[in-house]
Amino acid sequence: MSGNPFEQQRALAAGAAVAVLDRGIVTVAGPDRLTWLDSMTSQAIAGLRPGGSAESLLLDPNGRIEHVLRVADDGETAWLIVDAAEAAPLAAWLDRMRFMLRVEVRDRSPEFAVVGFFLARIQPGGDQAAVDGLGTLPASTPVWRDPWSSIQPGGHGYAEVAHHPGDEWSWVEAVVPRDAVPADAVPQSAFDALRIAAWRPDWTTEVDERSIPHELDWLRSAVHLGKGCYRGQETIAKVHNLGHPPRRLVFLQLDGSDTVYASHGDPVVLGDDAVGVVTSAAVHYELGPIALALVKRTTDPAAALAVVHEGVRLAAAQEIVVPPTAGATAEVPRIPRLGAARR
Repeated sequence: MSGNPFEQQRALAAGAAVAVLDRGIVTVAGPDRLTWLDSMTSQAIAGLRPGGSAESLLLDPNGRIEHVLRVADDGETAWLIVDAAEAAPLAAWLDRMRFMLRVEVRDRSPEFAVVGFFLARIQPGGDQAAVDGLGTLPASTPVWRDPWSSIQPGGHGYAEVAHHPGDEWSWVEAVVPRDAVPADAVPQSAFDALRIAAWRPDWTTEVDERSIPHELDWLRSAVHLGKGCYRGQETIAKVHNLGHPPRRLVFLQLDGSDTVYASHGDPVVLGDDAVGVVTSAAVHYELGPIALALVKRTTDPAAALAVVHEGVRLAAAQEIVVPPTAGATAEVPRIPRLGAARR
């Protein structure tokens, strides 16, 4: 595979390449694994069938995102694909929460790697699965299918667009032995450019110590609003039904005429006022310089923003991922004021 980043992106988008990802693996085995994980996280996963997958969030008591779990279950073990920095602390936390339940937690990151690719289908074929763009994988390979292409049952999408850029998103991640990673795999940067274009948030880049799912439109794929109690659920319900998230995700189309490009952490400004920060940035093979950013909820959706990178001001046209009106979905009847009632 050529080292040209645009060629790598094109090949990956076409299903003709595989990306090696900076992921860690935590496994949870035992008969109580799915009900246990379901009780602690935001998605309804207790009923996952062998071969099924889902995305779920582990939140703190205030509803802030602590871990993002890509869950693939094989009937005996739940394979949790997480960003690499999450694996060790997640495994340690889960191990402390086992109590008397029939579960076993292990950090398998030293043994396994994760590769990602786009495909339309996985076709069963005896003891092999034919995978578009990758040749063959053993049928026992843990495979996670990204649910970003549609609003999941029990979820809610805030993006107010007729055609979401993630509608055709067919991303898949597979757990393979480290020595089975293809030698010509493209780097994660190729995936990140495509992810940004699809408005797809990621834990390493978009999540900070204040992040709640509503800000990143993560209720779309990783939250079930009708499931039972779990840590942080009160914040999920309160913000969605009655309040508004304090920040909102935007997609930025950046001016690249000076061949200066944005990067994670660059401030987003409106005039001379800082209104947010770039979370992810890339140069896309078709769209050019693009970024995701978190801005204050009240930032004017029609305003011309700019990104400041090492003292250079880059014009940034914003597309609204999470609108300022996100949340407050409950139709709460207004109680008339006492004086108005008397009139």
